[in-house]
Amino acid sequence: MKLLFIINPGSGSHDINLKEVISTYFSDKETAIDLFELPDDCSLDKIKAKIDQSKADRVVAVGGDGTLKLVAECLLHTGTPIGIIPAGSANGMAKELGIPTEIEDALNLLETGKLQKIHVVKLNDEICIHLSDLGFNAYLVKKFDTLPQRGMWGYAKATWHALWNHKRMEVELNINDEIIRSKAAMVAIANATMYGSGLKINPDGKLDDNLFEIILVKDYSYLEILKIWLTRLPFNPKKIEVFQISEVKISSKHQAHFQVDGEYIGKINAVEAKILPEAITVII
Repeated sequence: MKLLFIINPGSGSHDINLKEVISTYFSDKETAIDLFELPDDCSLDKIKAKIDQSKADRVVAVGGDGTLKLVAECLLHTGTPIGIIPAGSANGMAKELGIPTEIEDALNLLETGKLQKIHVVKLNDEICIHLSDLGFNAYLVKKFDTLPQRGMWGYAKATWHALWNHKRMEVELNINDEIIRSKAAMVAIANATMYGSGLKINPDGKLDDNLFEIILVKDYSYLEILKIWLTRLPFNPKKIEVFQISEVKISSKHQAHFQVDGEYIGKINAVEAKILPEAITVII
């Protein structure tokens, strides 16, 4: 077996030499490895070219959800298995799939794990493998990226700033030609169930059911989300509504902050989302 590792050296806040750890782990094994460290000016074309040149049996994303998203975009509908070494700040998708957080355990899984096909969500020109949203959380992601502090302290500081500064949106959802209008603190497009922080925004989500969820958070109801995280009680529909769908168009009266898989995209007025069934194969 040959493994190609796509390594994001800028992921997370650790000081581990990822190339060294991976090389040492496989030094006495028969598995062949190829290491590709993402340069600052890396494009999808460069990653695809490396994948084609390497001719590896499996491609491994070493980083956070953003790194996994890059690899997934290169391997859509190819059937080539994708491994995950969680080395980002939050590692939401790794947690979703039960990937070990210890790097050596995650490396062992690349050879012993089983394969599972999962869907992704196409969002305008992007794909979402984990969680995307318009509004409050996207603004929080933007603010978090500007702070010198990482980890939970930085996240708490960004959350406090967002709570004081972000205003509710006026949104419109077009679901099967039915129009739903509402004020909203945020609208989550949920492929997975929970954010990397462990906050469960979408308790009924499944990665292989060919549906995704729209979570319409009408007000700043994080206590409502905490309630279901801690008690498993259903959402109060007056505060949070959930729509299980395969396609939707979301419009905002004013431009809204937008993030995909933890990466801030910018401000937009509309997003069209649709499911791409069995789009990637992951090692779990």
